Amino acid sequence: MAVELIDVLDENGVATGEILPRDEVHKRGLWHRAIVVAIVNEKNEILLQQRSKNKEKNAGMWDVSVAGHISAGQDALSAAAREINEEVNVLLGYKTEIKDFRYMYCFRKQQIFKPDFIERQYYDFFILRVFGLDDKVLRFQKEEVQAVKFCDLSTIQDMIDNKLIVERPEIYNVLANFLFRF
Repeated sequence: MAVELIDVLDENGVATGEILPRDEVHKRGLWHRAIVVAIVNEKNEILLQQRSKNKEKNAGMWDVSVAGHISAGQDALSAAAREINEEVNVLLGYKTEIKDFRYMYCFRKQQIFKPDFIERQYYDFFILRVFGLDDKVLRFQKEEVQAVKFCDLSTIQDMIDNKLIVERPEIYNVLANFLFRF
């Protein structure tokens, strides 16, 4: 498996010019960028993935459609397309255009999972509307994901209340406000 290299940022989100392996970035608790994409179908349901039980953090929990690191030198939109293909194997192809991705906003978050695994990330959050996507035919990366399903906002709220879904209030609130407009 290739080592994933990450651009290191300062506390203001500005690239420092340093590039380090992902594990080293987390071990040292350095700031870096990540993406989160909520894939929404024509029924305003959000694709959720259940994280593999072997994941280092939030193992076995449900999560928003796709999340991942932005590799060194990569832009957020390219990282979003890569992560969608890797995690839930939705090949975007020529039917999906950049205009189909709605950039919502950037937020930063710090979490300490253990002394040598500190996450300090700037997240770029996108919503991608996809029509005709059937979650039953999606293939997913078994090392990353163990199941996928579409859920409405009410179901997601129940999952939040029962602590079955990764804690991402920054995303769920914005996503709910976006979907109420449709």
